[in-house]
Amino acid sequence: MSESLPSPKPVEPLPPWRALLRGALERQGRSPQARWLQLASVAADGTPRVRTLVFRCWAGAACLDLLTDRRSAKSGELAGTAPVELCWLLPRARSQFRLRGQRLPLDGDEEQRALTFHWQALTPRGRALWGWPAPGEPLQSEGPFPRELGEDTPRPEHFELLRVRLQRVELLELSGHPHRRRHWRADDGWQEEWLNP
Repeated sequence: MSESLPSPKPVEPLPPWRALLRGALERQGRSPQARWLQLASVAADGTPRVRTLVFRCWAGAACLDLLTDRRSAKSGELAGTAPVELCWLLPRARSQFRLRGQRLPLDGDEEQRALTFHWQALTPRGRALWGWPAPGEPLQSEGPFPRELGEDTPRPEHFELLRVRLQRVELLELSGHPHRRRHWRADDGWQEEWLNP
């Protein structure tokens, strides 16, 4: 897993919750599930949707990158600067991080650099998902479901980056009695505030 996206921008100081998240991820170990986050969004009809995505990297002190298929329903639900909430449950660490923010649109050059970076960082098996038919469409038994796509495979147009700028982070620590809960807000300089669990 890449820790952060290379950037020519000055390095921002890390918010205090980043060290706690890094520690929880280390306690989680090398399990692939340590990179899985649940993303909540609202569908066009106003009903909620929850999906699991894979954390790809940090794109700044409080921005993270996720990937999706532009042909999926979530792509439309997260258009523009849509608000999102992510839940990152790390069972071995007995920690739940709730990350609230909004999609961050990128300018053309920055988006192309980030897309190229992520496409090249994927394994051949990881790239294969973008060679499958459109998600959510009726299954065609003859549909192409490649197991791998090589490094020379061009990046498909439906390979989409979801960059989320976090505005609030909450940590619920599930060990001990009582549980411990705190949060940080960007508009408050990421000052820590303890909450009832």
